[in-house]
Amino acid sequence: MVRPEDSAPVAAPRHYLMCRPTYFAVEYAINPWMDPTLIVDRDRAVRQWEGLRDLHRSLGHRVSEIAPIEGLPDMVFAANGALVVDGRVYGARFASAERTPEGPAYLDWFRKAGYVETKEPKHVNEGEGDFITLDDVILAATGFRTEAAAHQEAERLLDRPVVTLQLVDPRFYHLDTALFVLSGHQIAYYPGAFSEGSRRVLRALYPDALLATEEDAAALGLNAVADGRNVVIAAEATALSDRLRALGYTVHPIELDELRKAGGGAKCCTLELRDSPT
Repeated sequence: MVRPEDSAPVAAPRHYLMCRPTYFAVEYAINPWMDPTLIVDRDRAVRQWEGLRDLHRSLGHRVSEIAPIEGLPDMVFAANGALVVDGRVYGARFASAERTPEGPAYLDWFRKAGYVETKEPKHVNEGEGDFITLDDVILAATGFRTEAAAHQEAERLLDRPVVTLQLVDPRFYHLDTALFVLSGHQIAYYPGAFSEGSRRVLRALYPDALLATEEDAAALGLNAVADGRNVVIAAEATALSDRLRALGYTVHPIELDELRKAGGGAKCCTLELRDSPT
């Protein structure tokens, strides 16, 4: 694994889009984490979300907010709402009927915010949930939500090479539950979430990647947000956090267990806006 000081990464200011969980609930089950019989403490979810938002800001990042819409309890998971690269917005087309209205809602926000190049997708995709952007490539997943055809659609719009990966474990239904970017050229991931062919691809592209254990992955420890130096990560992912610290990263554990009842963590709540309008 490449240590931060070896590649000299620095924490760069980012611009994030988030959505307050005003209407958060678990009213249906569209992934293995969701159980509608569980009691959700919405006030606690809001407090945890505010802690994440405030942490992002304390690390020097800008946070914009999209207004939540009643009846869309998963809208808090802003990362699923779009993919933004070089100021171009590839909108989301959700796999489940319950979340379908979120796609137009997020695209409308971008257009009103001044984004000129926006695309309403033809193919099912769930934004940064299944697209992860590095300096020279976009990693994209299929298997549970996003269609492989969406990878080609995104590649044409964003003019970036897209590498397709296959997810095989339903617990890790989105790519951002199984892999996150540490810096522009480095990743951490859980091998068991991927097909053997995809593991070979990842080993070839990132031979020095940090490999997470199943225990840390199952705590959504890979649903993390990093800026090259700081890593915002699930508090329960203790072994992964220790390894990151040993490599020189500054780790910021955060409690998001209320939102995890719907299968989301720090990254699910955080959509990065790359080269966005000022």
